[in-house]
Formats: sequence, structure tokens, C-alpha cells
Amino acid sequence: MLEISTGKLVRVIALAREFGPESPHLRNYISGLNVDEQVSLVALCWIGRESFGADELDDALDTARRERSAPTEDYLSGMPELADFIEGGMDAVGLDVAHEEDNLRERN
Repeated sequence: MLEISTGKLVRVIALAREFGPESPHLRNYISGLNVDEQVSLVALCWIGRESFGADELDDALDTARRERSAPTEDYLSGMPELADFIEGGMDAVGLDVAHEEDNLRERN
């Protein structure tokens, strides 16, 4: 089970699209997430890039937790397609990306 809210996932997508995956804005946001949220973010990213299937979510989470070595913001900043990977992962596991994006726009 993912340990990160869809709102936070959409926020990462928005920051990656607006500022780029290497931006300090995105890096600071990711570094402020707790370990469980960061592990979930990485696992979802892997599902979005099809390294794991949606039915392998538990395996992706276990692997992300075991292989944590570099700071998550460093690892993810090297992915130019980060926003697309996260969005694809959300779609794959059945999270409603469009609804959360609408909620984020309403709050801003």
C-alpha cells in the first residue's frame, strides 16, 4: 500500500512540470517527505516507467525500501520524465490524477 497522499503526488508532478526535476523547489519538497512517502514515490515512479507492473506494487515498495542509498531527491532529479512516470504510476494503480490536479488548482 502506498504511504503517500495523492495530493502530495500531484504536487510533485506539478513542481516537476513547472520547474523541472532538478529544481531546488522540487528537491526541497521531496526531501521534506518522510521515508515512507519517499519509498512510495520511488515505487510509483518505477511502476510508471514499467520497471514493475501495478500488480507488483508490494515488490516495488520492498525494493525501493531495500535499495535506498542516495537521497531520494538526488535519485529522482536525474529523471527528465519524472512527472510522466509518476502520473503513469498513478494511472496504473487506479489513482485519479485529474481529480487531484483540479483540487490542487482550487487550493492555489
